[in-house]
Amino acid sequence: MDTQKRPDLQKHRDETEQLSIAICCLFSQLLAAALEVPLKLMHASSSDVQLHIYGVPFSLNRGFLAARSSKLAALLKENHEDDISHLLGDIPTDSETFELVARFCHGFDINLSPENIIKVLCLAHYLGMSEIHSTNNLTKKAGLYFQNNVLSSWNKTIKALKSAEIILQQAADLSLVDACAESIIAKVLHNPSLLGEPMRNVTTTDDDSENDENAYKSNVKRRLFVHDWKSEDLTLLSIALYEPIIRAMVHREVPLEYVASSLFQYLSKWVFLDTKREDDDPSTYERNSQREIIEAVERLLPQERGLIPSSLLSKMLQSAIILDAHTECKRGLEIRIGKQLDQATVKDLLIPAQGYAKEEQYDTESVKRILKNFYSNYTSTDISGLVVVAELADDFLAEVSSDKDLKLNTFLSLAELSQAATGGTNRNSDGMYRAIDIYLDKHRYLTDWEREEVCRVLDCSKMSPEACKHAAKNEKLPVRVTVQILFSVQLKLKDNVTKRIQRGPDNRLLKLEEDEVDAKGTSNSEEVMMKAEMEKMGNKVLELEKECHMMRREIQRGSYQHKIQKEKTSMWKEMKRKIGCMTSLHETNCHEKKKKVHPR
Repeated sequence: MDTQKRPDLQKHRDETEQLSIAICCLFSQLLAAALEVPLKLMHASSSDVQLHIYGVPFSLNRGFLAARSSKLAALLKENHEDDISHLLGDIPTDSETFELVARFCHGFDINLSPENIIKVLCLAHYLGMSEIHSTNNLTKKAGLYFQNNVLSSWNKTIKALKSAEIILQQAADLSLVDACAESIIAKVLHNPSLLGEPMRNVTTTDDDSENDENAYKSNVKRRLFVHDWKSEDLTLLSIALYEPIIRAMVHREVPLEYVASSLFQYLSKWVFLDTKREDDDPSTYERNSQREIIEAVERLLPQERGLIPSSLLSKMLQSAIILDAHTECKRGLEIRIGKQLDQATVKDLLIPAQGYAKEEQYDTESVKRILKNFYSNYTSTDISGLVVVAELADDFLAEVSSDKDLKLNTFLSLAELSQAATGGTNRNSDGMYRAIDIYLDKHRYLTDWEREEVCRVLDCSKMSPEACKHAAKNEKLPVRVTVQILFSVQLKLKDNVTKRIQRGPDNRLLKLEEDEVDAKGTSNSEEVMMKAEMEKMGNKVLELEKECHMMRREIQRGSYQHKIQKEKTSMWKEMKRKIGCMTSLHETNCHEKKKKVHPR
């Protein structure tokens, strides 16, 4: 009887011992999980397999891995060596994600997040962790989290898409990138302000940096009324992900003003800030990345006129020139600026020249192309836009004229572009005269012939009285130009006197018809005096015209050239004396008002 009980007792002891060992092993595993001890640090046993993932060693249980992964089960069945890392050389993961998946295989709970969900899904697909191999497997678990917790949230979707950049091809093959992009586009179609507030076409003031910041900014209301108020935006994404999403939005007819706002937010983060750095030159990789970004954004820019402020387009063009972007990119920006040049300011055209061999301070060739683009695309019947651009070109020419390296041919070509489209208008030439005066002052080494060429673009007949007054005393002008200006003044004065003589009697007759009979004698006498005064002024004008004609003949013969240059000031005084102007040594104002006589 006792002999029969001993085997049962021994068997019971063996079972108890095995149960104790199992409990100890389970306790050690639970303790390791509680203390968050990585699996790679746990002691290996004879049933473990060694893996090295990007240099990090892991010691894992063969049975647990084979139970969850069809790929590992097949590899472990065919290969009995302890380390099969060389068979997983194309594994799409990093050490952190692999440790997360290994914990799942060993029965531990794992924490999924927007930052790791796409990497987990890609690794689970690579390892064959599907429902066909094992129920409640990782692919199903991660897929449900991705569908229900990530795609439903704007912020989580962007974070998940950002994390996919290191395994972009695998994520794209599994349509995870498309799912994120579709979720983002659907939300923007419902609420375009998720891209940011539309840009305002701000005007240039003293604080231009503040204007640039206010022109495009993220939506403040989104932070106030959305639960996850710290809102993410698409600027987190690389250009490889950002460009196709924006292109799809344009194709799906998202309002272009919101698309433009997002584009310049992207440039502000990745290009504009870095190109302003002067103390630290960016690396070749950074410059190439910025060049790729600005070329991609230029391709995405809407073509509509006025949608994007000229100041931002100019800023983008300057960055493209600094980064040596493709010619097609720079020409595209010049065309966009040219289409809305009447909305630009002088500062928008002051584009610094680049390169070690730069000969001029500003990139005038780019400005020439911009002006030509504007003229070639201007279709309005209203000439006011042409006048505005011509005045802008005059102001730009005045700004660059102070550059001592500005060539004569460059100055003349810019001046001709300024006058080309407004030749038949009444726009005055004061802006052009100001530019010529500055250029002659900064380039005193010019020959007489070159100074004549500079003044060739000046239309003396359209100068204001103030500009004529200044030109009469301007010693930098050639003598021929000074005489031409004086002759123009004389013609204007003659026309004014003639018009007053012709208009005077008619006005007086109208007054006579309205006045009382007892005032007829006084009015007639005043009319006679006025007429006599007009005739006297007319005689002075004719005398002045005769003398100017003689001076022009002397100049043409060449014998009077040297003498008239020396006596320039006295000649001007003599002319003013003959038309009845009072002057002193320091005054040359011949616009003395005459006392008007009105009939009573």
